[in-house]
Amino acid sequence: MDLLSATDWLRHRPGLTYPLAVAAVAFTFLLRTAAGDYLSGFPFLSFLPAVLIASFIGGAGPGVVAAILSGFLVQQFFVEPHDIFWPVTFIQWLGLSTFIANALIIVGLMQAIVVSHGRQLRLRGELNDFNRKLEETVAQRTGELKREMAEHASAQAQVRQLQKMETIGQLTGGVAHDFNNMLAIIIGSLDLAQRRLNGKEDPRLLNSIQSARDGAQRAAVLTARLLAFSRQQPLAPETIDLNKLVGGMSELLRRTLGEQIRIETVLAGGLWPTFADLSQLENAILNLSVNARDAMPDGGHLTIETANTELDDRYARMHQEVEAGQYVMISITDTGIGMSPEVLERAFDPFYTTKGAGKGTGLGLSQVYGYVKQSRGHIKIYSEIDRGTTVKIYLPRRVGSGETRFSAPSMMPIPQGSVDDTILVVEDDQSVREMTAESLRELGYSVLQAASGPEALDVLQNERVDLIFTDIVMPQMNGRQLADAVTEKWPDIRILYTTGYTRNAIVHNGVLDYGVSLLAKPFSLEQLAHKVREVLNGKPSAEQA
Repeated sequence: MDLLSATDWLRHRPGLTYPLAVAAVAFTFLLRTAAGDYLSGFPFLSFLPAVLIASFIGGAGPGVVAAILSGFLVQQFFVEPHDIFWPVTFIQWLGLSTFIANALIIVGLMQAIVVSHGRQLRLRGELNDFNRKLEETVAQRTGELKREMAEHASAQAQVRQLQKMETIGQLTGGVAHDFNNMLAIIIGSLDLAQRRLNGKEDPRLLNSIQSARDGAQRAAVLTARLLAFSRQQPLAPETIDLNKLVGGMSELLRRTLGEQIRIETVLAGGLWPTFADLSQLENAILNLSVNARDAMPDGGHLTIETANTELDDRYARMHQEVEAGQYVMISITDTGIGMSPEVLERAFDPFYTTKGAGKGTGLGLSQVYGYVKQSRGHIKIYSEIDRGTTVKIYLPRRVGSGETRFSAPSMMPIPQGSVDDTILVVEDDQSVREMTAESLRELGYSVLQAASGPEALDVLQNERVDLIFTDIVMPQMNGRQLADAVTEKWPDIRILYTTGYTRNAIVHNGVLDYGVSLLAKPFSLEQLAHKVREVLNGKPSAEQA
């Protein structure tokens, strides 16, 4: 630190600088008096250091005071004749004037030095502030760039994951149609065979049929999960109260998960309604709960929580296919073994499982993922090894009125048909068509058959038909085109669609068109009986979007 900086504090205290200026002059006066005749020829010159010191420590004011006081003392005590206030000779006037001029020059120079020093200190301080702000700005911008780079990398990873999911989805959807047609024949034939047993057969025959039927049903479930993952299953959404749904499923979950799993529900007050397919949502909650149980082999704690939430624009930028807005959230948290980052990255991949052979298909999370995405929702997994896993499902908030449901209706006894009701089965696959017709006859209906849309229109010219049970994916004329032609000419005929896989004929944005009735392949005899009776009776469908 320089001398000016060291004494800067003193210049801002006038109460000290003026007394110090007087003290400097007084000290010089004492030295000059003590020197006596040794400095007799330089009375004014000996006081200039006092003026310099006073200007240095106090600036212009104390310097001028020191100069005036010094001039007065010299004139009074060291210039003859003594005790005269004003000079009496030209030489005396010249000496006094020269002293005053030199003193003022010293005061002015010191004042300029002090002012320059103060300006330099201010500029240095401003420069330091600027550098500090610049460093803060650089650090802030660097942090923003790092966050933007992280968000960009995350978005790219999301895009790659979505592209992979889309590719796998297209593959599974392409296989599903033919596979479901084959399963429809198998399940329908087994149902007919089981229904026609008279009880006199070998008991092993019934067991064999039931085993074959169970295997076919498991295959049908796998196909349904593949379609769910590929977002190609037809959904029938309705307004749902998640709190009531979770409350209604509590007993089912306790029986399914066992006594070693403690279940707790945390239900939000004032929960918004949501709009989703009820049965698929129940399956999703059940799937996630079973996964949580498997992650807690020694028992643990399962928490199901609901909440209103909002996903903002920043979150939407970081997660592809997420629309910013209000959502109803349901989370399922376990205290299990958790997942590593590597496992977490592949958690939604179909057929990927960490369970042992025969203990899982790897389609549970894939099915939930596809269902949530098809419902315009979002799903997120948070997990740490040995600390548990949380799966959060976000479903769009339902705005508007509508009756809410929370549980699927229970199945009633199989309804029987009447020969007075005539059903036209339209199916291009002969085996599926014959099996379906035989099933409907078994239920008591009168049945007609057609292998294509044009053939069905020819049949209608000559026969009275109450209901058309038509496949959607057919050559020449698809099921929707046939239904439109029939409705235009015979508006009283009811239409029931069936398909193993459909994209746009009666399903748009993953949701069944309003007023459409659909029975997805493969279906059992019981499902066929209920759905046909429902359509013939004109029962209103669930709320459609």
